[in-house]
Amino acid sequence: MKKSIFAVLTAVALLATSCGMGYGNSGYGNTGYGTTTGSTGSILTNVLGSILGNVLLGGYGLDASSLAGNWAYNGASAAFTNQQTLTKAGGVEAANNLINQLAPKFQAAGITKKNTTFQFGADNTFAAQVHGIPFNGTYTFNQANGEIALKSAAQTLKGNVMKTTNGIALMFDANQMATMLQKVGQVDNATAIEAVKQLAKSQDGARVGFELTK
Repeated sequence: MKKSIFAVLTAVALLATSCGMGYGNSGYGNTGYGTTTGSTGSILTNVLGSILGNVLLGGYGLDASSLAGNWAYNGASAAFTNQQTLTKAGGVEAANNLINQLAPKFQAAGITKKNTTFQFGADNTFAAQVHGIPFNGTYTFNQANGEIALKSAAQTLKGNVMKTTNGIALMFDANQMATMLQKVGQVDNATAIEAVKQLAKSQDGARVGFELTK
């Protein structure tokens, strides 16, 4: 978990729409994007370079005080830790597809706005429920790289958290996400859990999880 996240999905939806990119509710960005060809691609690159470079660097615009508060599940979210994946042709489309495939898997797992919530305290305690199952303990958050660790009496989950246009995204690698659903949330839909896990493994350096809103 020591790599910085280079792609932020569901982060700049309004920017993508205003550029005529047609990506619906998802937005994209990274802190070191390569040259993009084509007029619309150049526009998006310039916008992301000028705005995301300022907003998302150094914790992706999220500090400890911004993290504190009550959050509820708002949808699927995903990001990459491997910059090479992003610079490949079709990388943005692949990222968008990952989110679109995740959403119904979370729905099949029974994850909803009402039963999946996170409360982060200014005193580094958290109180959450995943799939309606309580999950409490302490957390550490590294603003410099967006890494977060959620420690309960039973286990510690390490992931990444970043700012989005709607709130924040809390994401994990394949194994940690499976633990979140299966052991923490006690989801008994093994097919849905395995599908989420395989989606996380389908792209190099992918992180998957929840977009949360206040």
